[in-house]
Amino acid sequence: MHTINRNSPCWCGSGLKYKKCHYDFDQKLNVIRSQGHIVPDHDIIKTPRQIEGIRESAKVNIAVLDYVAEHIRAGITTEEIDRWVFEQTARYGAVPAPLNYEGFPKSVCTSINEVVCHGIPSSEEVLKDGDIINVDCSTIRNGYYSDSSRMFLIGDVSEEKRRLVEVTKKAMELGLEQVKPWGFLGDMGQAVNDYASANGFSVVRDIGGHGVGLSFHEEPWVSYVSSRGTDMLMVPGMMFTIEPMINLGTWEVTIDEGDGWTVRTADGKPSAQWEIQVLVTEDGHEVIAY
Repeated sequence: MHTINRNSPCWCGSGLKYKKCHYDFDQKLNVIRSQGHIVPDHDIIKTPRQIEGIRESAKVNIAVLDYVAEHIRAGITTEEIDRWVFEQTARYGAVPAPLNYEGFPKSVCTSINEVVCHGIPSSEEVLKDGDIINVDCSTIRNGYYSDSSRMFLIGDVSEEKRRLVEVTKKAMELGLEQVKPWGFLGDMGQAVNDYASANGFSVVRDIGGHGVGLSFHEEPWVSYVSSRGTDMLMVPGMMFTIEPMINLGTWEVTIDEGDGWTVRTADGKPSAQWEIQVLVTEDGHEVIAY
């Protein structure tokens, strides 16, 4: 962390002198760092101006997922979902963040049944009665990023799949309850894993959440199999995703060798995921995108 003169403008861009703004905050971070904990650098902490820009991006992301929720049904292809996302995002003057990101060919991720995440939309992939699908949208608006996903149950879904989807959502919500300033990301991760495990499911270990807002994927990396009191300290202005991937069977996954993107459960059993984008506030948290 850079040394700043107490009478210099604060690094956060507030216009206040450092001693009147984030000086005490940084001193507290230094103490916690000296205790051996991981603390965020300044560039992880969003300024009020940045947060407002990210909120505007998130409004688009939420609206696009609302559109998907109104129109998704059995008989449509995932390619159609991709078209909806592209057209609706453009309608709001924004850009789908996944499109051409590190070679990803589509505007959205569509992950059905045993696909854990990063499913690529296709004209040959038709939704059918009994499927569960995760639709993962990410938006860039005026240079600011938002990211969230929802699960959808198509037609008459088995009780096993329905319960998996419900437990995954509840695990995410219990994780969210642990997001508060001066706690640790591990507090959230343990809440997620404890609930999933108590219900007989497993949490994917090798893929997690991430910081987001000024770019698609930022620090910190977010685990959902961590322990209370570990991982990075949560402080006001931090923003990240809570997006546990919870499997009916083993936590182990494979990556499609052909496309290099599609992640599936190693045992072929269903997986579910919900994703929200969360801001740590002075007194708790704010859900930015859902």
